[in-house]
Amino acid sequence: MSNLAEKSTRLLMMRRDLENIPEFTVPAGFTLHWYQPGDEALWLTIHKLADHYNQITPDLFAQQFGDDPVLLAERQCFLFDPSGQAIGTASAWFDDNFDGGRIGRVHWVALLPQYQGRKLSKPLMAAVCRRLRELGHDQAYLTTLAARRAAIQLYLRFGFAPLIRNEIERAVWRQIMRPE
Repeated sequence: MSNLAEKSTRLLMMRRDLENIPEFTVPAGFTLHWYQPGDEALWLTIHKLADHYNQITPDLFAQQFGDDPVLLAERQCFLFDPSGQAIGTASAWFDDNFDGGRIGRVHWVALLPQYQGRKLSKPLMAAVCRRLRELGHDQAYLTTLAARRAAIQLYLRFGFAPLIRNEIERAVWRQIMRPE
């Protein structure tokens, strides 16, 4: 399999329960906030700067999340730096038809590039996983790209495991899990 094909492979990961979620506190000066009307602009800015794999547009936000401010307020989280700048986001979303039922979904996780590698995604992930549990989900899934190795390592640490659907994915996961 070519390296390009491997990197562009979309992967599923699943956490079969939402018990014993790793705890990570937000570093001093940083804060977590849940969606408020108008935060679509923050989401767009973060993803435009952090996501080099998707075309980020206002329409994409609407397609992925709709426009219900109550739903967004309980499910979409933002991380702010000490100066008050939004630097990360993740959503405690859901899928009404995942293998025939409703399941939680960790959705659209992003951190501005200059903040990546500083362990700031851990408190964001912890908050989103806890929120999924608070909202009544007993398991969750996420999708990612094979190229996002650091994100995959984060998700593995949070108890998400590969959900392999075919031989291509099996081969990609073998590559990912191979010690370097």
